[in-house]
Parts: sequence; C-alpha cells; structure tokens
Amino acid sequence: MLEKDIEKAFCNRVKYLGGTAEKYSSPGRRAVPDRLITLPGGRIIFAEIKAPGKRPTKSQLRDHDRRRAMGCAVVVIDTWQKALTFTGDEIC
Repeated sequence: MLEKDIEKAFCNRVKYLGGTAEKYSSPGRRAVPDRLITLPGGRIIFAEIKAPGKRPTKSQLRDHDRRRAMGCAVVVIDTWQKALTFTGDEIC
C-alpha cells in the first residue's frame, strides 16, 4: 500500500467526521506535518502520513515534539486501519 492511498483514506475519514484535512506546508520550513485537520468542536490536529513500515524522520519527530510542547495535537497515520478508524478523540 502506498502513502497516497493511506492519505486519501484518511482525508475521506476526516470528511466523514465533518472536518477538513487541508494540505499543510510552511514555505522556508522543512519537516512540517502533511495535513492540518479541523474537526467539529474546534479540534485542531496536525497529521503526518506515512506508508506502512515507514517512520517519521528525526527532523519530523523534532517538529512533532515542538508542537506537542506547545499543546498541539500531532498524530502519525501509517496504516490503512489507523486511517479508517481515526476519530480525533484519541489525542484530545
């Protein structure tokens, strides 16, 4: 299974939950999460999408840690199952 397949399933899941899964980029800054998730109730979550068996890079992990230290929610979606069962409640 490819990363793009997991990402598509995840985005469809977020849409089903009534949220948005916007592609996230930050010009001039590397290793930012792939998607900015907005869910009903004002929940904001950063999502890193990976192919099965792939792990975030060291710089991505540093970015995740930095965001979590500021109180942000960050998830790594690296399997079809995680994409299909995501609720947003896991980390709130």
